[in-house]
Amino acid sequence: MKKRIVQTFLAAILVSILAVKPVLATPSVDDMQTDKEQTQNEVSALQRQLVENLEKISGLEEQIGQKEDEISQASVDLEEAINKQNKQYDAMKLRIKYMYEAGNMDALETFLSAESFSELVNQAEYIQNIHSYDRQKLNEYISTKEEIEDLKEGLQEEAENLQQAEADLAAEREALNTTIASKQSEIAQLDQNIQDALAQQQAAAEAAAAEAARQAALQAAVVHASAQDNNTAANTGTANSAVSTTNNTNTGNAGENTNSGDSSNSGTGSNEESSGSGNTAYVPPQGTDGWAVVEYARQFLGNPYVYGGNSLTEGTDCSGFTQQIYAAFGVSLGRSDSAQATAGVEIPLSEARAGDLLVYWGHVGIYNGSGGIIHASSPSVGIVEWPDCQYRELRCVRRVL
Repeated sequence: MKKRIVQTFLAAILVSILAVKPVLATPSVDDMQTDKEQTQNEVSALQRQLVENLEKISGLEEQIGQKEDEISQASVDLEEAINKQNKQYDAMKLRIKYMYEAGNMDALETFLSAESFSELVNQAEYIQNIHSYDRQKLNEYISTKEEIEDLKEGLQEEAENLQQAEADLAAEREALNTTIASKQSEIAQLDQNIQDALAQQQAAAEAAAAEAARQAALQAAVVHASAQDNNTAANTGTANSAVSTTNNTNTGNAGENTNSGDSSNSGTGSNEESSGSGNTAYVPPQGTDGWAVVEYARQFLGNPYVYGGNSLTEGTDCSGFTQQIYAAFGVSLGRSDSAQATAGVEIPLSEARAGDLLVYWGHVGIYNGSGGIIHASSPSVGIVEWPDCQYRELRCVRRVL
């Protein structure tokens, strides 16, 4: 009983190890790399904007310098125009003052001193021209002064607008520098995250490879042990068969007729043992389909493997296990794997369903309906359920129900 418990525990561990595959939480390195590239593109665009901003500021500074030069020149021109206006105005005042102070006699003498009428007219026109010239020049100077004042005001307004535009661009430049610094910090963080994720992936891959190697080695060891046990059991069975044949011959010679009734009784006892009728812990078949076969067979997991045995509880080998299981459902199979290889109807593995018979070269088992096998594996593990029915070369699949 203790050996059976140990075999059951070992079989459960093997099935759980081979059936469960590690699931690794892989960081989304590709997503982080995409985010990094997008951020780098944003930084490049911002840097281009910053270059354009600096070029605009440089252009505005040049325009402001030109406007300041124009304002300075306009100030000089305005001052010169004012000086000319003042001089012309002062000269006109002096002439007017002289004419008033000299009185009308000088004007009359000027007219009487004319020797002819034409000279008289010329003198009158001369005096009139003096007054007209003074008035014209004064008006010109006044107009020039007003134009220069208007020009200066316009230049000053343009200069103020340029200075405001420069201030706005300077604020934009500061904002761009701040944004670029933030994006560069974000890129550095993404770089670190990518490196961390790659390191985790590398560690996970190494751990998965080590686990796969460990499982492969364990499975290989189990298969190797099973093969050795089968070879040992085969050799032992051959020897026992020879001894049994000799004994049966001798017994038959001694009293064949006398023991015929005993042989019948012995066969009956053997059938009762293999069905497990004496053990109330095992439930008889519940149903007639393939799943009923699987559920019935699972009751005997952990029981021992005995080469040549015919008991589902005390020990049996692979072909004895399948023979006894299917017998409970009214199906009669041969005792060897080669005999069972011709039972029922052959079907492809892709169409296999629960309860079908799996036939290997030198081995048989029952398909569990989910890719695995229930079988009497070897003396070292006993009756077990294996997650992969293709763990060894499959000869054929037979439908016997």
